[in-house]
Amino acid sequence: MENKVRFVDTTLRDGAQSPGVAFTDAEQIDIVRALDNCGIDIIEVGIPAMGLGEQNSILKMKEYFAHSKLLVWNRIVASDIEASIRCLPDIIHISLPVSERQISYKLHKNYSQVKKMLQECAYKAKCLGYPISIGFEDASRANEIFLAELLETLCEFEPLQIRYADTVGILTPMQAYKKVESLKNLCPFAIEFHGHNDLGFALANTVAAIQAGATIVDTTLLGLGERSGNCDFVKLVQVLQKMNGTSISFKEALIAQNILKKYVSDEWGSLL
Repeated sequence: MENKVRFVDTTLRDGAQSPGVAFTDAEQIDIVRALDNCGIDIIEVGIPAMGLGEQNSILKMKEYFAHSKLLVWNRIVASDIEASIRCLPDIIHISLPVSERQISYKLHKNYSQVKKMLQECAYKAKCLGYPISIGFEDASRANEIFLAELLETLCEFEPLQIRYADTVGILTPMQAYKKVESLKNLCPFAIEFHGHNDLGFALANTVAAIQAGATIVDTTLLGLGERSGNCDFVKLVQVLQKMNGTSISFKEALIAQNILKKYVSDEWGSLL
């Protein structure tokens, strides 16, 4: 493998959405320090729009970033971007539902309205000097023609990466490979893959996505995450070391995992 895969760890955002999981400020700082020591490229730390408490927690965590970049998650809502700016992040991530089902039933919008909302949020963040990443939520059920239109729209905003999210965890490894390969043919930006483990394929799908051209992957410690979880960081590091696809130390990854185990019941791992 010529190029090393980059990691976005979302333990403190997606992982924190797991039932029964709630980290204190001190626990979040402990996790950030462990992930930063591992050499994780980007740590997704939370959702500033949740309120001042969340924003203050993010600002506290920011003090402990030595190497990793701090990314915050946003909906396609202008007030979300404003909340994120108060946290002084390195990257503003803007997530938009892209499947017809989620656009219709979650947002009660249409394709044109979603595209306009994306443009407004991307413009706001970029005008204030913030690099952006874009998340295609529920991409695995989306119309590829619409994805191509969005990518064309995004050219003027130059996002760092496009997150292809299998939000409801429906892909098999072969499907993940074909979906990412197809997106790569359309996409002038780096592709990031975000898998969920509903069918037990989060790790296998992430590896397939890398083989199809994704250069950035999303993980969580212990595979923590909503429903059945996300791609397990330590397991993916172990796989990529066999493929010469990461410089992250397996030993440091295990240390980070053990720190999370102090704050999450062992029952979590047995449920996966």
